[in-house]
Order: sequence, then C-alpha cells, then structure tokens
Amino acid sequence: MKGSISKLRERASWLREEINRHNRAYYVFNKPVVSDFEFDLLLHELQAIESKYPQLVTSDSPTRRVGSDLKNESQSREFERVPHKTPMLSLSNTYNKNELFAFDQRVRKATSNSISYTCELKIDGTAISLIYENAKLIKAVTRGDGSIGDDVTSNVRQIKGIPLELSDKKGPTDFEIRGEIYMSWESFDKLNHKRAEKEEPLFANPRNAAAGSLKLLDPGATKTRSLSVLFYSVSNCEEFFRDHYNALQWAMKAGFPVSDHLRKFDNIEDVVDFIEDWELKRAELPFPIDGMVVKVNDYSVQNQVGFTSKFPRWAVAYKFKAQRVTTNLISVDYQVGRTGAVTPVANLKPVLLAGTVVKRASLHNEDQMNLLDIHIGDTVYVEKGGEIIPKIVDVDLSKRNKEAVHAVFPDKCPDCGTSLMKIENEARHYCPNSSGCPMQIKGRLLHFTSRKAMNILIGEATIEQMFNLKYLNSIADFYSLSKEQLLELDGWKEKSAERLLKSLEESKNRPFENVLFALGIRHVGENTAKLLVRNFQSIDNLINASEEQLLEVPDIGETVAFSVVNYFSDNVNLSIIKRLKTAGLNFSVRSEKSFIKSEKLKDLSFVVSGLFSISRDKLKSIIEQHSGKNVSNITGSTSYLIAGDKMGPAKLEKAKKLNINILSEKDFFDLIK
Repeated sequence: MKGSISKLRERASWLREEINRHNRAYYVFNKPVVSDFEFDLLLHELQAIESKYPQLVTSDSPTRRVGSDLKNESQSREFERVPHKTPMLSLSNTYNKNELFAFDQRVRKATSNSISYTCELKIDGTAISLIYENAKLIKAVTRGDGSIGDDVTSNVRQIKGIPLELSDKKGPTDFEIRGEIYMSWESFDKLNHKRAEKEEPLFANPRNAAAGSLKLLDPGATKTRSLSVLFYSVSNCEEFFRDHYNALQWAMKAGFPVSDHLRKFDNIEDVVDFIEDWELKRAELPFPIDGMVVKVNDYSVQNQVGFTSKFPRWAVAYKFKAQRVTTNLISVDYQVGRTGAVTPVANLKPVLLAGTVVKRASLHNEDQMNLLDIHIGDTVYVEKGGEIIPKIVDVDLSKRNKEAVHAVFPDKCPDCGTSLMKIENEARHYCPNSSGCPMQIKGRLLHFTSRKAMNILIGEATIEQMFNLKYLNSIADFYSLSKEQLLELDGWKEKSAERLLKSLEESKNRPFENVLFALGIRHVGENTAKLLVRNFQSIDNLINASEEQLLEVPDIGETVAFSVVNYFSDNVNLSIIKRLKTAGLNFSVRSEKSFIKSEKLKDLSFVVSGLFSISRDKLKSIIEQHSGKNVSNITGSTSYLIAGDKMGPAKLEKAKKLNINILSEKDFFDLIK
C-alpha cells in the first residue's frame, strides 16, 4: 500500500507541475501548447487522485484555484491591480453529455424548488468585469487570478458597444456586469495580415489576439484591434431581478451586447438538444466558441446549490472537442530550420477548419510519421490544438488506396544533400552542413534580424533576394551592404535603402545579450543568453570557457554546454564573430549595471513582489550586481521575500507559512550596505 501511495504522490506532483505549466502558457503567455481537452484530462486525473486520497492534497494545488492572466512578479506590471468584489471563478468542465444529466441530478438534490436552466455560447475570448456607479462605467478589470485583476478601463472604453453611461436609469445604476471580450474571425485575419506585412509575429488564434490587444499600453492601439464583447452575467442587482435570464434581458435593453443565442429551458433534455444542435452549427458563427455554458436560472436556487472553492455548483461548461476535419494528404515537404533541424510538413487538400482554410499541417518528426504510418494520398484527421500550423492526429485506414506510397523520411538534407544525423535522446534529425546549407543560412539571417535579436528592419523576401544575389551569405555580410547594392533590389528606392542602413547602424547599440542570442547558437534562447552574459561578461571569456566551466552556471545543463563549446570550436563561426567585432557590434558588457559589485548576496535567492520607490527591474538588477539570484515563485529554498506596497496576499501568506525571511525595501538596502 505504501508503495502505491508513494507512486500516486509522485503522479500527483507531476500532474500539478504540468497543469501549472499549461496554465502559464494559456493565461500569461497566450500560447497554449495542448488542447483544452488534453488539459482537462490532466486536471480531472489530479482531481480524482486528490478526491480518493485527501492526504495527497496540497494547499497550492491547481484544483483549488483558477488560472491567472496576471503576469509573473518577475515580469513588469503595466496596469494597476484591483481586487474583485466577488471572485471571478472558473467553471467546471465536461466533454460528456451524460455528465450534464448527473449535474442536473446534483442540482435537484440540493433544492426542492422548480428548476430552469439558461444555455449560452461559451465565447473563446478573455474575461472582463465592468463596474458601474450612478449608471456610469468607472472601472474595467480583467479576471486575473480570480481574486485580483488588471485595471484596463482606458482600453475597454475603446471597444464599440460598451455603454459608458446608461441613458435609462429606471433599472440598476450600481452594479457589476461580466462578459467575454473576443475578436471575430474576420478581424483576426485582417490583424494577422497586417502583422505579416510588417513582418511581425502572427497571433496563434483569436483568443490570444483579444487577450494581447486588451493589455496594450496605448488605448489608441487597442481601438484599432476591432475587439467585440458579449456579456453573460449581472451582479449586485438581486433587488431588481429574481433570475439570470431576466437580468440579461434588462442588460440587452440597457444597451449592453448580449448574445442573441441565449436560451432558457425547463429541463436538461432540452439543454442537451440545444448543445447538440450548436455542436454542428458552431462553424457558421463569425467568432470562435469552444463550448456551451449551462446555468441554474433562479438566483435563490443558485444560492441553495452553492459553490466550491473554485467553481459555482450551479453552472457547468460543456466543452466541444477540438475541431477535427478530414482531408487528403497530397505530399510532404521537409523544411530545414536555422539550426539544421528537419521538420516534415504535410501539404493537404484545402479544407475549412475553425474558421480558416487549412492547406498545411505539422507532422513533427520521423517518429510521429511512423506512429501514424502516413502514406501519400491518405485521408487524414486534422486538428487545431492551440497551434498556428494544425496537426495531423490520425489516419482513416479504411479509405487508404492499396497503391498508396509510404511517406519516407529522407536520409539526406532536402536542400543541400548532406547526410542527416540524429543526436541521441533527441527526436529530430539535423543537417550538419551549417555553413553550406542554403535553408539554414537564410534561417540564421532571418533570426539575426528579428526583434529580440538585432531588430533590423528587413523582411524574409528581401533576405531571400539578397541571398540569391550573393549579397548575403553570413550574418556578418549585413554590415558590408552598400547603398548601391540596395538600390539594385526590386522596388527599392533611396528611402528604403537609407532606412535599412540606418537600422543596421542602430543595431550596433544592441546589448551583448541580444547579440549573443542573435548568433543563433543551438539551444541558446533569450534567457540562456542573459545567463551566459551575466556570468562570462565578454565573448572572449565565453569562447575560452570549457564545458565544466559552463556547467558551473546555474540552470545551464549538459545540452547547452556542449552546444556552446561546439559552436565556438568552429573556425567559420569564429571568423564571423571577428567580422562582427570589426563592424562595431557589442561583444562585452558595457552597461555598468551588469557588473558584479560584490558577493554579499551569493547563494541567496530572492522573490520581489509589490511596488517600490524604484522599478522592480532595477531592484532585481541590484540583487544580481551583488551576486544574488532572482526567482519568481516562493518555495522552501527561497532565502528572502522583498515585500513592497500592494503585494498580493497569497505570496505573503505562503512566505510566512514556509518561514521565509521577509524584507522591506529599506531592510534590503541595509543588507547590502
């Protein structure tokens, strides 16, 4: 039995880490990596374990709290945080219609009153709460972590259809109304088209676009994003309305956008019929939905049924599974990335999926192709699982042509013909010809110019043209470009040439950490580049570092250490760095703030939370100058919590529970005197 409990404890711990990781990807970074269905399977498994074995429940379990769209304390806070008067709870999810009947039975056991339900579309957007006083909009707050959200009033005022003041004051004048801000498929496509023209990263889906647009610092920029909103609940108005349906009918008459598809039913059977109808019709909507929400209509019955710590017991969300379509596989392309990784991409017979026409889908790697046993001409199932490029999830073997040819992963690079290699413990194949493979070279050129690298104003098509004209073959060639060469490019005039040359000159001021990231060393992302710069201070120190020295840096593992040493052992790379040095790029730490001033905080870790007399970034920089380490979450190994004004109560409570030392801003500066 002990062994069984031990295994379950390990499984529960792993599930919590996975769920928290996916919550951060979904709510904070707007980049979900699994479908809602896959996420809910993890959550339901953890709930089942904790329900059967209460001794395995932890106070910080994701089953006890909602997701959060608040940024980590380690990220800058651009908006004031505001506590919600009543928590913005999540809804319990189900994908099984039988569970809707079970939900109905639980509700009926909790009350002897007659029951009616409302059924409404579950918009796939970002939640918002509006507060009105004296019939005027005074505040708009995001859901945040359910208890505290970001004040985005200025941005919400830019959204058409939201009344800033009610003309009819016969109904409620002091109330809270909650809804979902979303982006239509048409607006989403237009926005991504504009971003593509400007060579900016595309949004993965309308939900990400809506959430990102709501958090823009410039309200004027939010206005251009064509956001929409539909409201789904009115609070603090029980004296006017006895049920949810009539409250929303009033909201509609008062000028608030409310879905035309809101319906009221007297039994769960009609609710299920309504859901089944919309499961087929959802593709006809001009905006994305990911399910239906069922609520007990009468407020008095809602109060009788009650809440859990995370969900209202009187509501449930029926989630549609990820939209899946079938189409035919025409062919498979093999793309070579800047690091040499070869990725198979399926070319499909065009098909409509989740509001967009899909022509290509990811096959990930050779192992995935073999798992699917993919054949050219197959009828394949395609889903969108939170990715820009949809993925093939299955093959309809019953429709396979007997003469269909198996799709074989190449053993040579599809671009330069070099034999591919596969690194142990990695799923991908690589082309080792880094200096002679055209696709790798063009990929590195594009990466070098990206915003988070050197931020050079040039697009993929121009890089392709320059590569074909032999103006560019390595990243160092950017700084040898002449105005005469640029004027020979298709459609280029004086102004375009001067703009690029100015951009190249300005890129010489980029910090060393950006330059290191721009080099495109395999496995060295933005954060790893910062770690290496902080610990080695110059490119020469990094070039001369051994694997053992690299492994001494916290958070640098064997894979990164090997990759860095391997990169700097290549004479071609060293020659490029020499040319970039001559061009004037920044290959050492010039900023005084990055130099280590003392070792007073060595081996100490700090969580910084709240508002201070200086910015949190500045405070964190000071910690690093004195050899301390910044961490985002409080754990038993955290040395200190530096607590500022208006910090979240949860962090303070956790620090006290774990006996973490708590410092004021003054205490901290006394510590490093």
